[in-house]
Amino acid sequence: MGNIGLSSQGMVRFGASSSPDDQSLAGFEALAVPLLDALYNFARWLAQNPNDAEDLVQETYLKALRGFTSFQSGSNFRAWMFQILRNTFLSSRSKLEWRMTDAMDSEEDGPELAVDTKTPETILLNRSNSHLVQCAIEDLPVHYREALLLCEVEEMSYQEIAEVLSIPIGTVMSRLARARKAVRESLLSAPDAPLSRELSHPIETH
Repeated sequence: MGNIGLSSQGMVRFGASSSPDDQSLAGFEALAVPLLDALYNFARWLAQNPNDAEDLVQETYLKALRGFTSFQSGSNFRAWMFQILRNTFLSSRSKLEWRMTDAMDSEEDGPELAVDTKTPETILLNRSNSHLVQCAIEDLPVHYREALLLCEVEEMSYQEIAEVLSIPIGTVMSRLARARKAVRESLLSAPDAPLSRELSHPIETH
């Protein structure tokens, strides 16, 4: 297996490799390299540390390259890569964090919550340089934050998010609803928040 790393230009460097073969390696590069920026952005939100995010992305690409021969052609490669990154991140967490996540997951069983496609939160997420929104998202529990980012930043469908997180679509909807509610409450509670007035008025959806 060859080496893989992140260059200063944000590109992936692959070392010489005898397995998988050159053709498989070229196919992997063609699919994986365009996803680097998105994967790094997701890793940075999860790890909340640039250096840890780089390590996470590098390990993700190594694992994906090793397992590329088992990837089924025609499957969702993007979701597959994000799933590997997310699982790699989770494997680095402590057993206590795992138990806490499992406990929170169990609370989500029950009726699905409706998820609006256009809400104050989704509009604010699309606005650049919104420090309040960034802080609100950073304060979310990881399992809410990852669902919100995959939906609003990566624009994944509920089905894709379900694949990445290995959860039912109903749980995806529940997490998104709770994440958006938490973001709204955080923004509304921020002192002298310039966006509070806008958030206090529901946005009409069609």
